[in-house]
Amino acid sequence: MKCSLRSCLRANLLFCLGLFLHCGEARVLTEVQAGPLYRVVGSPLSISCNVSGFASASTKKGFEFRVKKPEKPTSEINIISTNDPDFSYAVYTQRVRSGDIRLTHVNPNSVFFEIQRLDKTDEGEYDCSVINHLHVYDGTYSATTTVKVIDNSLSVSLPASTSLSYYEGDALALTCQASSNTIQHTHLSLAWYLHKDGEENAQPIISLDRDFTLIPGPGFEGRYQAGLIRLDKMGEAMYKLNMAQLELSDQGRIYCQAQEWIQDPDRSWYTIAQKDAEKTIVNVKAREVVPDPSSLVVRISAQSSTLHEGQELSLSCNVDTQNLQERFFSVAWLRGSVELARIGPTGILSVGPEYSGRVKEGELRAARIGDRDYRLILQPVRTEDQGEFTCRAWLQDRGQDGAFTQVASQDSKSQLVSISATESGLSVEMLENSAGVKEGEGLKLTCKVRGVKGPLSVTWQRKLTSTSTAMFTSVISLSQEGVLEKAVEFMSRKVKATRPATDTFTLELDEVTPSDSGVYQCAVSEWKINSKTNSQSQTATVIVALIDSFVKVSLISRNNVATVGENVELMCRIRGLRMPKTLTWSLQRDASTLDNILTLYSNGAISWSGDQHRYQLKVENTQNEVIHYLLINGASHREAGSYQCSVSVFLENVHKKLPPSNLLAVLVHKPESKLRLTTTPALTGNINTDIDMNCSIISDSSASSRYAITWLLQQQAENKTIVSSDQDALVTFGPQVQQSDRQRISMRRTKGPSFEFSIRQARVSDYGLYICEVVEWLQDPHGDWYQLSPVSKTTELTVIEPEKNLSIVKEIKELNVSRSENFTIPCHITKQSSSESEFQVTWFWQKDTETEQHPVFTSYRNSTLQDRFKNGDQLRFGHPLPNQFSLTVLKPSPVDSGLYFCEVEEWLPSLSHGWRKVAVEKSGYLTVNVYADGDVNTVSEPECKSGIWMGILIGAVICSLLVILLLLVLKMCRSKVTRGKQSGQSLWTEELSLNTKPSVED
Repeated sequence: MKCSLRSCLRANLLFCLGLFLHCGEARVLTEVQAGPLYRVVGSPLSISCNVSGFASASTKKGFEFRVKKPEKPTSEINIISTNDPDFSYAVYTQRVRSGDIRLTHVNPNSVFFEIQRLDKTDEGEYDCSVINHLHVYDGTYSATTTVKVIDNSLSVSLPASTSLSYYEGDALALTCQASSNTIQHTHLSLAWYLHKDGEENAQPIISLDRDFTLIPGPGFEGRYQAGLIRLDKMGEAMYKLNMAQLELSDQGRIYCQAQEWIQDPDRSWYTIAQKDAEKTIVNVKAREVVPDPSSLVVRISAQSSTLHEGQELSLSCNVDTQNLQERFFSVAWLRGSVELARIGPTGILSVGPEYSGRVKEGELRAARIGDRDYRLILQPVRTEDQGEFTCRAWLQDRGQDGAFTQVASQDSKSQLVSISATESGLSVEMLENSAGVKEGEGLKLTCKVRGVKGPLSVTWQRKLTSTSTAMFTSVISLSQEGVLEKAVEFMSRKVKATRPATDTFTLELDEVTPSDSGVYQCAVSEWKINSKTNSQSQTATVIVALIDSFVKVSLISRNNVATVGENVELMCRIRGLRMPKTLTWSLQRDASTLDNILTLYSNGAISWSGDQHRYQLKVENTQNEVIHYLLINGASHREAGSYQCSVSVFLENVHKKLPPSNLLAVLVHKPESKLRLTTTPALTGNINTDIDMNCSIISDSSASSRYAITWLLQQQAENKTIVSSDQDALVTFGPQVQQSDRQRISMRRTKGPSFEFSIRQARVSDYGLYICEVVEWLQDPHGDWYQLSPVSKTTELTVIEPEKNLSIVKEIKELNVSRSENFTIPCHITKQSSSESEFQVTWFWQKDTETEQHPVFTSYRNSTLQDRFKNGDQLRFGHPLPNQFSLTVLKPSPVDSGLYFCEVEEWLPSLSHGWRKVAVEKSGYLTVNVYADGDVNTVSEPECKSGIWMGILIGAVICSLLVILLLLVLKMCRSKVTRGKQSGQSLWTEELSLNTKPSVED
C-alpha cells in the first residue's frame, strides 16, 4: 500500500528523532535477578524483574518472559506475558493455565516470575522484557539470567527405631545423619524437633543454622544453658542430640530436619532443599521408687526387636537404685547364656570370645551413655545374632585399696530379637588375588561388585600374616554417602579409597614400604536407609619388594684413563627406580675416605662440595634407566681416584640410602715426554786445565716447560750427585762433594736451552762417566706443576797427566868424613806432575856388607817429620826450596858409614778420593865413610913412602885423567841437548825419569 507524501515525511521525521534520542544518554533500564541461580528439581523458582526510566513511573508496565534452552541456545521460547494470555508456546501453556508458572506485578514497574515445582527441563537462560508502547527506544528493555537445575542430593536419616521407652531422668541420645553431594558450594542447617501429641506444629528443641550457630528452641533455653541439652556434630555428616535428663513433657515424636542453602550472586541465601528424617516415638514414664538401698532395678530395651540381616541392633540397659551417684556398677549383655560384652565399674569394656573379632571389625560397640544408662550396638547383625537378650548388673563396693567387690547382681527381663535373612545377590571379586609391588611405588587394589540393590560402603582392611588367628585392622573406609575415614595408623600416609564406577572400588596407597605387606581385604556392605543389609568381602595378598632388590646402580666410563688436560665422562646408570631421588657423586683419593663432590637433589637443586668449575652434569632418561653424566673438564692429578655415585630416596619421612655403585678408578697419566737431549759422548782433558761439558735440549713438550737438571758422576759402577738445579733454578751440591771441590765446580744455563757443567783445574781423579739428567715440568689445568720422566745423556771424561812426571837427581858419590865432621845427604826434585803436587821424602841407610835398607828419616807431605834413628838429636832436616830437601847427620861415628839415598812420593788431590799417590822415585847412592880422628892420615903415609905403590899411583892418576877427559867431552855433548830443561846446577852425574806409579786408591 502506497503512503501519502505527508505520511512519509512524518515517518522519516519520527525515525530521525528516534535515532537522535538513541544516540543520546539511555534512560530506560531493565534489571533482572543476577544469576546463575542454582535450584533443585521439585523446588520453587522465583525471579524478580524491574524496570526504571520511563516518563511515567505510575503507569503499569507490561512484561514478558522467554527462555533459551541449553540444547537450542539460539531459539527463544515464550513462557508467559502480563498482557497477552495467549503468549505462551504450547510446551508451557498447560503449566501457565494450571498456575504452576505465574507472572505477577509487585508494583507498576516490577514483576515476580514463579515456577512452583521445577523440572530438569526448566534449565536455561531466562529473558525478562518490558513492553514498549512508544515508537522510540531509549535504553535497555530486556535483561537475562541463567537458571541451573540440579538434582536433590540432600540425605537425612535416623537409625531404624520406631519407639523408645525411658524413665524420667534418663538420658536420651539420638543421631541423625545429614549430607549432600551437591557440586556447588552449599551450607547445611539441622534442627531437632519435638512433635507432641495433640499439637499441630512441631516444637524446635535445638538447631544448628547455616552459619554453624547453635540456637535452643523456645522452652528449652534453660536446659541448654545448664548443659542438659546438646547438639554435637560428629564427623562430616553425623549430628547427635543429647538430652541428659528427660522430663515427662519430652514425650512425643522426635525427628531431625535438614536444609540445604546456597548463596546467589546477589549474596542472599536461598533454601534449595529440605528433608525430614523419620520420626522416633519417645515414651517417658515416671520413675519407680526403689525401697531397698541394696536392691537393683535393671531394664532392657531394643530400638527395634525385628530386624533384617545387616541392620543395626541397639540394646539399652537401665540400672536404678538409691544413691545412684555414689554407687559403682558392672553391666553385661547376654544372648541366652553367652556374654556379649561387659562394662566394668571404671568404664572399661571387655568382650566375650565369640564377639571379640567383631569388635576389631567395628561391628560391636558398647558404652555408658548416662549415670544409669548403658548401650550396646551390633551392626550389621546376622541371623545367628537373634535370640533372647538380657542385661545383668552388679553392684560393686570399692575397698580402701581401690579393689572392687561384687555385692549383688540383678538380671533384667529378656528381650526377644528376631533377625530375618535378606535375599541379596551382592558378590565381591578382587581383581588381584596377589600383588607384588616395589618399595616406594604405589599400591592399587581393585574389587568389583555385582548384584547391587542399594547404596554401598567399602572398608579396606589389612592383616600382617595370612594365618587365621591374625586380626584385620582398618586402613580406610568409604561410606555410602561418599565420606572417607582413615584409620589412625594411616593418618599421615597418602592413602585413598575411590569408587571410579558404580561397581568398582579401589584402594591406592602411595610410597609403600615392606611393612605394608600383608593380606588386604575389601569388605563391601549394602545399605538400606541407615542399616547394613548385607556384607561381602574378598582378600588379596600383597608383597612389597625391598627397593634394594630391584634398583641397580652402576658406574661406567668409556675413557676412565686420560692424560692430563683431557676430558673424562662418567655415567651413573640407575635402573628400576622411577621415583624422586637424590644423587651424590663421591671421590676417593688413595686409601682415604670418600669425599663428596656434589649432591643433586630431587627438586633439581645442587649442593657442591668440590671445585664446581671442573665438573658438568647431564641427565638422560631412557625407557629402562636414567643415566646421570659427570663430565670432568681438563682432568688433572687432583681428579684422579676412585669415583662412586650413590642414590637415596625419601621414604617414611626419612632419606633411605640405596646400595652405592661400584668404585670406578679414573687414572690421569702424565703425557709422554718429548724431551730430547744432546751431549758430547766422550771428552778428554789434561790435568790442571778447565773442562766444560754441555747438555742441550733439542726438543721439548711445551714452550712453557721448566727444567730440573742434575749432573752425576759414575766411577767404578757407583753414581754420586755432583750438582743439581731444580725447576726454580735453585742450585745445590751433592752431599759427597767436599767444600774445596765445590769451588772448582759450576753450572749455568745458556740459550737453547743448554746447561753447561764446568770443572776448574781438572785432576786425574775427575775422570769418569758424567750423566746429565733433565726432568721436564709442565703445568696442569689447575695451574699446578708436575714432572715428567727424567731424560739423561752421558759424557765420558778422561783426564790425562803430562808425558813426564816426577824426576829426581840420580848422582852416585862417595864421601869420607871424620868423626867430628857433619855430612849432608841432598834430595833434589827436577820435575813434578802438577803445581798442586805435595811430596813425602824418606832417607834410607844400608851397610856395605848388607842388602837390607833401613829408613832413617821421613818428611811427610803434611810437613810432619819422623826420625827412624834412636838418637833424634843427630839429624837435621832441610827444605830450602819447594823442590829441594836435605838431611844432615851431626857428629857421625864410624858406625854411620854406609850407603845413603832418598825416596820421593808425589801426591795430588782427587775430586772423588781426596789425596792420592801418583809417583815414587829413588835418588842415586851416596857412600859415606866415617873415620876416627887421625885415622885418615895414618893410613896414607905408609902408602906414600912405599916405592912400590908410587908407580901404581902414577899409573892410576894417568888413567883417571884420561877417563875424566872422556867424561867431560861426553858431558859437553849432552849438555847441548838438555840445556834449558834443567832447573839449577846439579852435582849429580846422572838423572833418570820414572813412569808414574799408580795409587792403590785409584
